[in-house]
Amino acid sequence: MTTLVFGHKSPDTDSTGSPIIWAWYLNEIKGQRAEAVFLGEPNTEAAFVLEKWSCPKPRIVESFEAGTKVVIVDTNNPAELPANINNLDITAIIDHHKLVGGLETKGPIDITIRPLACTATLMHDLMGADADKMPDWVKGLMLSCILSDTLEFRSPTTTATDRALAEKLAAELNLDLSAYAAQMFEAKSDISAFTDAELLRMDSKEYTAAGKALRVSVLETTAPKLILDRKASLMASMTAVAAEDGADQVLLFVIDILNEEATLLVPNDLVKQFAEKSFGATVTGDTVVLPGVMSRKKQIIPALTL
Repeated sequence: MTTLVFGHKSPDTDSTGSPIIWAWYLNEIKGQRAEAVFLGEPNTEAAFVLEKWSCPKPRIVESFEAGTKVVIVDTNNPAELPANINNLDITAIIDHHKLVGGLETKGPIDITIRPLACTATLMHDLMGADADKMPDWVKGLMLSCILSDTLEFRSPTTTATDRALAEKLAAELNLDLSAYAAQMFEAKSDISAFTDAELLRMDSKEYTAAGKALRVSVLETTAPKLILDRKASLMASMTAVAAEDGADQVLLFVIDILNEEATLLVPNDLVKQFAEKSFGATVTGDTVVLPGVMSRKKQIIPALTL
């Protein structure tokens, strides 16, 4: 039976590259039949990365038969996984997020969760000496995952392990690390083809904070004006998106990669309360700038309160 490897819904670069990397490892190194699949369309940065490294896009799977063997990477949150995830045969979880709970397995499995910035970094560690067998295209995917999740080492989630590995991979690939990161971020900043609803869901995670069901969305960009110019329509779309997704509110943080700050859109009093209680901010309009806030995982989610 083929093991399917996938990350979370709304796949970013790490949830795009890591399933492909691990499927390569299982197939080529461990001799196990494996296939990387996606739970949704990858974002523009991830699509750029696939094209850059001449990697065909894996198929998108919307439903899974009970008993399907799977490996979950870059998440352990049932809200980000198939609805029948507990009916699948989960054989391993490889992740770098906090343990959420709610997953059930058919027996003991391999679970590795480490406080690194990137799942791909963790995979390199798990491969050990076999990592030296990675072809350039796999190295390229791994480097891309690290640069994306660390925002080229600007994110507070960055560890010395992530940085050292990225620099090693860039040297082996003869790549100018900063120039390549700039190309990735430029691709990520191109939002012209997306509707407001698509932007609100593009890089989002479902969380409950202070008794409120939230869709916490981030848009990382080197051109925040392109997003903020659409703030009125984005805020108008939040009500419908929240209703469709069973959430009380959408929180949208526009992450300015270069200036290392976040702008939170403030459409109503509930979001104003979240901004003021969570971040000690003073809100006077429909946006508020949060200096130094770059990471949803480390700085946004843990702070959310009312």
